[in-house]
Amino acid sequence: MVREGYGSGMDTSMKPAWLEGLIAETFFGGCGVHENRRKNEKNVFCLQCCLSICPHCLPSHSSHPLLQVRRYVYHDVVRLADLEKLIDCSFIQPYTINGAKVIFLNQRPQSRIVKGSANICFTCDRILQEPFHFCSLSCKVDWLVNQGEDLSTIIFRFDESDFTISQFEGLRMDGSDVITDDDGPILEDALQNRPLSGSGSHEATSNSATVVVDAAAKKKKKKGSGFFPEILLGNRRKGAPQRAPLS
Repeated sequence: MVREGYGSGMDTSMKPAWLEGLIAETFFGGCGVHENRRKNEKNVFCLQCCLSICPHCLPSHSSHPLLQVRRYVYHDVVRLADLEKLIDCSFIQPYTINGAKVIFLNQRPQSRIVKGSANICFTCDRILQEPFHFCSLSCKVDWLVNQGEDLSTIIFRFDESDFTISQFEGLRMDGSDVITDDDGPILEDALQNRPLSGSGSHEATSNSATVVVDAAAKKKKKKGSGFFPEILLGNRRKGAPQRAPLS
């Protein structure tokens, strides 16, 4: 089913309900309905009900289009691949986290004073890379509204089949994901990408184990070595002292 971004007769300078809710909602707080349940952080946004929900709420929204929200440096982000199905994200600076590009939902406080002719966000003056003009989705939307632009030109018709619960399979829904930058590879991700079956699986496992053992052996050897060779630092029994014969 394809859903319209705007209802008929709606003022095109206004934000559609789902967009207003997505920017204004509070995520990763405890769900009031399931406050006695574990892992009840609200990290899913229902595009139909226009509110944030927790994983325990999903059965009640199983037929609704859903959008997953993640956390990066204490701020809410959405994958660019998901968000650009709903709205034009051009000129919003994306960030690459764990191999996926994400967009900040709201502006972040500026930590330093801008000097010179740096490229800055049109709305909040945050320093950006070229050729981007906005640091977050809300900054772009607010700027367009203040300029009197027609928001209907950036809102897309979306297919609800692109935002089903099945899209969340294999993803942790407890809000405890630690999202790191690609500059620091994660060992667990590398292990998960190894072959799990077939002739290459045993070989890959053996090679990985050999590398780990070799690395550990080298580290242990390096730790034990100092100025003197390690063999000279081992436990040795002292022989009986030899004295010169009495004259």
